[in-house]
Amino acid sequence: MARRLKGASSADTRSAILDLIRSSGRVSRIELSEKSGLTEATISKIVRTLIDGGLVVEAGYAESTGGKRPVLLELNAASRYALGVSLDYARISLVLCDINGTVLHSHAIPGARRSKPQAVIDRVAREIGRFLTAHAVVRGDVIGIGVSGAGRLDASGGVLRSSRQTGEWEEFAIEDALGEATGLPVILENDANCAALGEFWSGRVSTAHDFATIYMATGIGCGLVVNGDVYRGASSNAGEIGHVCLDVDGPPCFCGSRGCLEVLATPAAVVRNARERRALWDRLGLREREGEDVRTSFSTIAAAAMSGDSDAAALIRRSADLLAVAVLGLTNIFDLDRIYLAGPGFAIAGPIYLEVVRDVLDRLAFMRKVHPVAVEMGETGPGAAARGAASVVLHSHLTPHHLRG
Repeated sequence: MARRLKGASSADTRSAILDLIRSSGRVSRIELSEKSGLTEATISKIVRTLIDGGLVVEAGYAESTGGKRPVLLELNAASRYALGVSLDYARISLVLCDINGTVLHSHAIPGARRSKPQAVIDRVAREIGRFLTAHAVVRGDVIGIGVSGAGRLDASGGVLRSSRQTGEWEEFAIEDALGEATGLPVILENDANCAALGEFWSGRVSTAHDFATIYMATGIGCGLVVNGDVYRGASSNAGEIGHVCLDVDGPPCFCGSRGCLEVLATPAAVVRNARERRALWDRLGLREREGEDVRTSFSTIAAAAMSGDSDAAALIRRSADLLAVAVLGLTNIFDLDRIYLAGPGFAIAGPIYLEVVRDVLDRLAFMRKVHPVAVEMGETGPGAAARGAASVVLHSHLTPHHLRG
């Protein structure tokens, strides 16, 4: 931290100290000085501005080491709020978080389905108004709205391309439309990056730790956090692990390639493979209805696997084996020592995926003799992406020293 703050602007320095307080939970001014390399006088001045701004509060005392007991500092959780929205075909989730990233309230409404984008945004805006009123939140205390969606971001960051919702979303400017409808700043981010920042923020992960979050819902994505911010690549679309080719002669993928993880191991692939096993399909009571929700069918298969159905377990383990190979490549390329598995795709059969990925990395990770690779479950609830979207707002507004271009 000291090297990073040397010569930094006052705004960046203030932002970095706020981030140190966030990641520490509770910390004294002396500890902040030691961690940042700044003098205690400079730290005291910065902390005073953070307290005066309502972002930080004094919260008790640390044990004495011989002199006066140091005063502990922590974020003032109730000083600001962030809204998170997960736009999805079947379900739209809303969450309200405090500045610790803790979910205070959540709400769900029917998904986008085949509605016109503007109609969906208008409906979301109305729900946000009702949501804030119901929980007595003053709009002026809301920093902004984070929106999570599946798909590739436009170079400007405001458009989701190749989304698997409907084609009309391809060129629809979500940020502008929702911002105009609510009067609040809006940030759009893909669901995997949202999940990664959710782990970073609310999990109080230090900027010293780089990690990846594998996010599985209907598809599979990856959010990479490097030096305290999402690694974005040339067009803000880094982390497309779903389009790593695992079989050059495999089935075609919608991206134009063949044998991608996306087409071999996602919940949709598991359901497709189950359909080919008629005895299992019929035994689990799965149906051939048009528009059948893949997640519902996948949840049924995952639950059967966890209950001991060997045929269902074989399908889940095959998916986990393929995912583990892709994660192994990611780990070797980035020399990672921490992986999170997050998203509703892991909600039921997460323990199977966790076991398989851990085993593969323990046995095969290139740097396994230098350092272990910890694999942990992240947030898997239905509001995981929405919580992560709220964290994107907190991250960008409260610790902007992370943002580089």
